[in-house]
Amino acid sequence: MSYVGSDELDDDRSKLGQYEGDRNEAGERHGVGKADLLNGDIYQGQYEYGSRHGQGTYRFENGARYVGDYYQNKKHGQGTFYYPDGSQYEGSWVEDLRQGHGVYTYPNGDTYDGEWLLHMRHGQGIYHHSETGSMYKGSWVNGKMESAGEYIHSNHRYKGNFVNNSPRGLGKYVFDTGCEQHGEYHQAEQDRAEGELASTTALNWIPKYVTGLTLWTPGKDTSGGEKESASAEEGAEN
Repeated sequence: MSYVGSDELDDDRSKLGQYEGDRNEAGERHGVGKADLLNGDIYQGQYEYGSRHGQGTYRFENGARYVGDYYQNKKHGQGTFYYPDGSQYEGSWVEDLRQGHGVYTYPNGDTYDGEWLLHMRHGQGIYHHSETGSMYKGSWVNGKMESAGEYIHSNHRYKGNFVNNSPRGLGKYVFDTGCEQHGEYHQAEQDRAEGELASTTALNWIPKYVTGLTLWTPGKDTSGGEKESASAEEGAEN
């Protein structure tokens, strides 16, 4: 490998800025080097046949920074991205996109630890709210809470199905006191006020019965348990 400084022999200088580092026999950036790009960005790390390839650190002019793996000029593999707003993502990348497992820390201290697809939360993951301590643990689709999940609070939790970030359908509240309230969330459409372009929707929780702690699966028919509990409640009232 030869070492060539940033001089007139650098044919890429007009497009890629100044480069100092290793080159191969063809004159391509190959090995370890540092590039000061015309837009103010700086890359320092490994190259292969003219492309960022391997371990490297890319510093953006706006203050962002990426430290991790590259494959043919793209973030690919494991790496950490530090964003200008103070947030950061540490995990898997595929062709410049967050994909696979990773942990994202948001500017307000919230965290998401789970699976990603095409830059969005997708698959199984846990979102933790730093201010309240509450967390959602369950399934995500295209960045939103979907399907079976569990919302955990300080003294109770809700288990059920979610649609578009909201609980929907059968579910139950589990309280630290040792009891459960089973029920169902329904979407109720509210009347549109004069001048509004569209009607708004609200969620109504319809309680059905209360039991002791039981094993439960979202979507499972609980009508038998409902009758049993209702009879027990009637007996207690008498």
